[in-house]
Amino acid sequence: MQRVAEAVSHGAITVVNAIATGRGAALGVSLWTKARVTLTDRAGEIRGRNLTEVKEDPTLIETTVRRVFRRFRLHRRFGADVETRSCIPTAAGLKSSSAASNAVALATLRALGKKVSDLETVNLGVDASLEAGVTLTGAFDDACACYFGGLVVTDNTRRRVLKRFNPEGDLRVLIHVPGKKIYTKNVDPNQLKNVSSLVRVAHREAVKGNYWLSLTLNGLIYSLALGHDTFPAKEALRAGAIASGLSGKGPASAAIVPDSRVEDVLSVWSSLSGRIIETSLNRKKAQILRLAG
Repeated sequence: MQRVAEAVSHGAITVVNAIATGRGAALGVSLWTKARVTLTDRAGEIRGRNLTEVKEDPTLIETTVRRVFRRFRLHRRFGADVETRSCIPTAAGLKSSSAASNAVALATLRALGKKVSDLETVNLGVDASLEAGVTLTGAFDDACACYFGGLVVTDNTRRRVLKRFNPEGDLRVLIHVPGKKIYTKNVDPNQLKNVSSLVRVAHREAVKGNYWLSLTLNGLIYSLALGHDTFPAKEALRAGAIASGLSGKGPASAAIVPDSRVEDVLSVWSSLSGRIIETSLNRKKAQILRLAG
């Protein structure tokens, strides 16, 4: 048993949001969340802290550790101190919760000296996310994209990966993050009933490999349904992005941009309030980090 372990999981953006239909798709990006888990002898006492955003609720962090403990019937033997650090903005639709649950689950498993399959690791985090109330569908698509990297198309209801793609080309990911936050628990699924048939079209196209079309179509559908401004996506497309749209429940919008058009998109987004993040596609799996010293 190692007792202390660190792990990293990367972030993702939405290709198809699963809230309306239970089926989704997501694309890994090179934003990251790191988790450090230290086992203690305070049985059942789990203390979580988000070192980057100290005011964020630690419930998901603590619930994920508890799920791993229960999986091995160790919840009456150990406690844990858990710390996370991240460059992923929270409550913006950029999968900060999925990245955190992945990293925490992986670090907890290593600290305990336990091994399970990659999909079981993902599902431990998905179960914790549902229990903590940070997701409506379990966000299996988001969790898989964060854990495995690349682009995944999923059936969240059955927790099945339907297709995996590795988009090629010299592409960058630009993300516009407005100043406000939107938490998934505050989204009303009833707002989305009338768009479910359109979302199914976007998902079918993703399964067929037309995922850039899906990203743009999905973003437009959910922006209109949830009342988000489509201006960032429209301007990105006009400036040369090959796909652009709302990520998750928002408020962030993402654009997939050829290297040669990055400056053009940055120029048209320069007048937007908030923050712009430039990153890349992520193809790396979540992993254990070597402890310093």
